[in-house]
Amino acid sequence: SRAARDVLAERRRQIEAEGMTTAGDDGYHAAELPRAAAAYILNGSNDEAPCIWPWAKAWWKPRDARSSYVRAGALILAEIERLDRAALAASAEGGE
Repeated sequence: SRAARDVLAERRRQIEAEGMTTAGDDGYHAAELPRAAAAYILNGSNDEAPCIWPWAKAWWKPRDARSSYVRAGALILAEIERLDRAALAASAEGGE
């Protein structure tokens, strides 16, 4: 669907334009990625960063509501991928 393509494109943009990396994502352990997603979901296009926003206010970049939801989806995708990598690493450690 268009929505799924937009979420994947946003995740690619986060990596290519914003410099996000899987190694950086793996350093989050206080629910930063889902909190950021929730902030975009709850605030829509509000200009002020909500109190659950986990990073510096300069990183808060809302646009229209749909764009904010796409960003939220991409952040959730990053969190799911982070969890998958952590589970894989844990199983590899246990298997040695």
